[in-house]
Amino acid sequence: MRYLFLILSIFFVSCVKSQDVKSISTTELKQLLSKEKIQLLDVRTPDEVSQGFIKSAKFANFFDTDFYQSASAQLDKSKPVYLYCRSSNRSSKAAAILKEKGFKVYFLEGGYTQWKFNN
Repeated sequence: MRYLFLILSIFFVSCVKSQDVKSISTTELKQLLSKEKIQLLDVRTPDEVSQGFIKSAKFANFFDTDFYQSASAQLDKSKPVYLYCRSSNRSSKAAAILKEKGFKVYFLEGGYTQWKFNN
């Protein structure tokens, strides 16, 4: 019973953290990109990026040990940051890391896969 409580507690905390990070649809991102210059960060691997990316994106591989340093060095903390990966799994995790450090972040629902499908 003690272990069940521990597992449920961990699950609840991780769900709450992921809910704190907001997502944005491909339509919303496309509208933002057409109106203004935004901070867009691609957190995929170099191999994934070589297969295509969203114009104006900066890059920081989520799997690199220095991900936070690499990402934060390219970003202005006073402006919102929009993140994407392949399917939105990594970008939601990256968003949680950046949010914890004081960034206002959004991640792209469905990631680059959804972006390609809709554009």
